[in-house]
This record gives sequence, C-alpha cells and structure tokens, in this order.
Amino acid sequence: MADALISVPDDFPTVFDGTPAHARAKKLGEVKVVTAAGANQEDELIRRIDRAHVAINIRAHAHFTEGVFAACRNLKMVSIWGTGTDNVDLQSAGRRGITVSNTPGINANAVAEHTIALMLTVSRHIPRLDREMRAGRWPREMLTQSLGKTLGVFGTGTIGARVIALARALGMNVMAWSARGDATHIASLGARAATKDEIVREADVISLHLRLVPETRGFLSRREFSAMKKGAILINTGRGALVERDALLDALRQGKIAAAGLDVFHEEPVKPDDPILTLENVVLSPHNAGQTPEVIRDGLLRAVENVENYLKGNPTDAVVKPG
Repeated sequence: MADALISVPDDFPTVFDGTPAHARAKKLGEVKVVTAAGANQEDELIRRIDRAHVAINIRAHAHFTEGVFAACRNLKMVSIWGTGTDNVDLQSAGRRGITVSNTPGINANAVAEHTIALMLTVSRHIPRLDREMRAGRWPREMLTQSLGKTLGVFGTGTIGARVIALARALGMNVMAWSARGDATHIASLGARAATKDEIVREADVISLHLRLVPETRGFLSRREFSAMKKGAILINTGRGALVERDALLDALRQGKIAAAGLDVFHEEPVKPDDPILTLENVVLSPHNAGQTPEVIRDGLLRAVENVENYLKGNPTDAVVKPG
C-alpha cells in the first residue's frame, strides 16, 4: 500500500508527536496526530481515524470497538504501542480483515523493576517512614526482608520471567503459574510450578503479570483473598480488572491481607473520591511502570516498524492476522 494514510488518534498525554518514530512514520505516507483528550469517546475516535488505513494506538483509553471498525471502512491495521490488547475488539478486527499488532517485551525490564520496587516499598513501609520523619518523629519499627520469603508469580511471559529473575537475586523462593501450564518453562526460570490455590495459600507476596482476557477478569476474587496469608502483599502491574475491586478493598480494610502495591486500576485516571486513596496500607503509582525514556523510544519505533512490515506484506508482532 503506497502512501498510506496513518492516524494517531490518541496521543494524549503526548509521547509520539515530534519524535523519531513520528518522523519515520511520515516516510510511509500522510500522518495525522491528535494530541488532545477525547479519544475515549467512540464518536470522537471515529472522527479522528476518519479515512485512515492504519491507526497507531497510543493510549488504552481509546477503545477500538465493533462500532469503530464498522464506521472506519478504510482501516486495515491497528498498531498498538504496548502489550495490552484489551482495548481492542480482536474478534471484530479479525472478522473485518483488520490486522492488529502490539509491541511485546519492550517494557519488560522497566515493569519488572517497578514490580520489585513496589514490593520493597510496601514491605519496608517506606512512604510512611518518610512522612513520619518529615513530621519530626524517629520511628523504630520492625521491617520485612525479602530473603527467604516466597513470591508467587501469575504469568510467566517476558515481564513475569524478569520478575522471577530479580526476585531470585534477592534470595526469594519463587512459585509460578502460567495459563499454558508450562512447568518446563517455569523450571527453566528457576521457579517452582504451582497451582493457583497453592500460590494463594503459600506466597508471602503475589504479583500479577497476566493478560486481561475474559478468562482472567476477576482472577483474584473474595475466594482467593480469604485463602491468603494475613501478612500477604499483593503487587499488580498488569491490569486493574485482574482483581475484583470490592474484594480487594475489603481485604485491605479488614486486614485479610497486609498491603498492596498498585500501578493499575479499574478506572484510570483514579477519581479523587476513589476509596483506594484513603487506605494507608496501599502504595500507588499512576500506571507508569513502563514509562522510561528507553521504553518510550523503543516501543514507538517498534510500533512504526510493525506498520512498515505490514505495508510490505510481512506483518510482525501480529495479535490478529486475518487470512
């Protein structure tokens, strides 16, 4: 397809406009970049895509629904910056002959590091100790060390595998579960393959690295929280909806688990009245685990490279590859 019309309808907050990836995309044809809010509204997203052949998806708040695909009749490819695909109706894309690609593994190191950072921050009470010292106090409480503790990892893709490596370097014992049940792969990472129930019962820290698909929505519910150790810590850098929201809030309020470190939420941005903001046993970060200059640079370039390869007839990193 010569001189493709490319839309970047959701570059808000902007990371794409004026970058080397933007310049590279311009070599493929006309590129329209929208840096204003509003792509979370279906009619506005349709207006921004318009007659484009390719959409480069920057933000997960832009939902590529059946309605969007039906209205944007020229659209042949969606290239996602990032790993998650839960904002794209993949079945609809496949039915309509639309290729969907993502950029797997680009942010693995950054997200894994953030996962461990949240774990250590939560377990060692760093935010509260910092606040108390600034208030003139000198707190002398017992802290938690990671050496010898058990980490339970759900999801052993690129991010989960890196988390396992970092945790083992801290001297942790690691149990892991994968949707594919690949015990050989888990063993090769230095972890022990375990069932979901075993991890929930035995782990001191549980970390989520699963894709959000219908089968994993609400993966941790009241049932799982009731079985966890009272001293357990939950770390979620995957997707907010992997956990039942009310079950998590109740578990934290009632001391069914000790604490949580969260980078992802059911609604983003988090609203000022969200009850999660009132809990002292939670450390929060604004879905930015993978936000490093290296990740942004490499991920955007990879998203454009996927467009280049699609236009050459050789799709790469394809999640949906019709016919």
